Amino acid sequence: MSRLLLSSKSVKSVSVDALVLGLAPATGKRPGAPEVLGGDDLPRATRSALAEAAVALGANGKPGSVHLVPGTAGLATPLVALVGVGAAPDHETLRRAAGQAVRALAGKGRVAFALPTPDAATLAAVAEGAGLGAYAFTRYKAAEREPVAEVTLLVDKPRDKTFRAAVERAEVLSRAVATARDLINTAPADLAPADLAAAAVQAAAGTSLTVRVLDEQALADGGFGGILGVGQGSSRPPRLVVVEHAPAKAKGHLAFVGKGITFDSGGLSLKPAGGMETMKSDMSGAAAVLAAVRAVADLKLPVKVTGWLAIAENMPSGTAIRPSDVLTMHGGTTVEVLNTDAEGRLVLGDALDAASAERPDAIVDVATLTGAQVVALGNRVSGIMGNDEEFRSAVLAAAERAGESFWPMPLPDELRATLDSPVADLANIGDRAGGMLVAAVFLREFVGDSAAGTAIPWAHLDIAGPAFATGEPWGYTHRGGTGVAVRTLVALAEDHAGR
Repeated sequence: MSRLLLSSKSVKSVSVDALVLGLAPATGKRPGAPEVLGGDDLPRATRSALAEAAVALGANGKPGSVHLVPGTAGLATPLVALVGVGAAPDHETLRRAAGQAVRALAGKGRVAFALPTPDAATLAAVAEGAGLGAYAFTRYKAAEREPVAEVTLLVDKPRDKTFRAAVERAEVLSRAVATARDLINTAPADLAPADLAAAAVQAAAGTSLTVRVLDEQALADGGFGGILGVGQGSSRPPRLVVVEHAPAKAKGHLAFVGKGITFDSGGLSLKPAGGMETMKSDMSGAAAVLAAVRAVADLKLPVKVTGWLAIAENMPSGTAIRPSDVLTMHGGTTVEVLNTDAEGRLVLGDALDAASAERPDAIVDVATLTGAQVVALGNRVSGIMGNDEEFRSAVLAAAERAGESFWPMPLPDELRATLDSPVADLANIGDRAGGMLVAAVFLREFVGDSAAGTAIPWAHLDIAGPAFATGEPWGYTHRGGTGVAVRTLVALAEDHAGR
């Protein structure tokens, strides 16, 4: 990832490989010519020359566009990136614009940003976008162009404490998202459940985090029938990993639960071949939880956060669970398995029950849970459901501030009856219609009560579509694992710590 630096150097004199300026649509003052934003000390002739170059290239300031033009008189840099930000850019527009610019400038070592950053919140958005955009997964193949190594953010007050804190936080978030992306992009042959557990141990090394790894024997002793059942078809046994940030004088306790299916073949309810091509990403929820808890520790947030990574590989074999098998989940609930490809809810059910036993203030689970999410909301918007409207709203607010797109969905009570089983407490699938909602209703059965006897506030994030990008990159989002939900979980922890 890029180093993020602050500097008060002049736009005219900064010596880097490329300079990033904003581009807004034409105004009444200069009809037909887009407005160059940033670099208040740019000579008028230089600004005019850049605007003319933008016109020649057909640039109009539309968000998501980047046009590269040679440096001109009045600048010390040989290349200028004009990135479209629209007429009135909000923080997410700036975040995406910065990411788009950094991606376009891959192969350049040092880049300076002179986008307008009047306050720390705006600076944070630009810094985050730049950090998130400067990514490449190189475990198996060298990058065609190395990501930008160093980003200098040109501001008036580089020593301002709020500005410095914003950039430091952006570095933590960028590193956390990159960690999640790397895990998601790793080939499933190289990421068995034990490997993901080892990655959690490694992520906690040298920090205040504590890690507990439950192997197959410990899972059996603890009654984790869902995780064991899903994992029993694989030669590589399952794991449950508990990662905890527990500072002194913590202001409350949050539990994050992540689905960690390192590869999902569908089990005996086998997926079609095409449906398996991206199933290395079925552990995106666990990756997000691990990365978020590490970021919370790096930020030294005064809130206890416990991450639960429910990890298994769902494979068909002579030892795999069969449709009509009955599993006894953690806590004693029995589940009739009608479809072995509805496995994520089984591992999550175990982890939700175990997390509830600690009686945290609230629980959030993150999972690539249903194809129905993709049908309903597409590949860029995740679904959010929950048992407490106030808490669901709090998670949505955190997501909006973080720049991640979630949409609230209902949990109709009548759907519970579709999960009835004649031989067990419930079945693992119900009506196909509203499948995203049915899956969440199943999970709700495993959320326990608080000390006061009321249900622990809980939110379920279904990230099935947004977790893995198969189309063209956009903004700060690259192909492959996206690391979605990491920033939302961190923002939620910040909110909880600041109550």
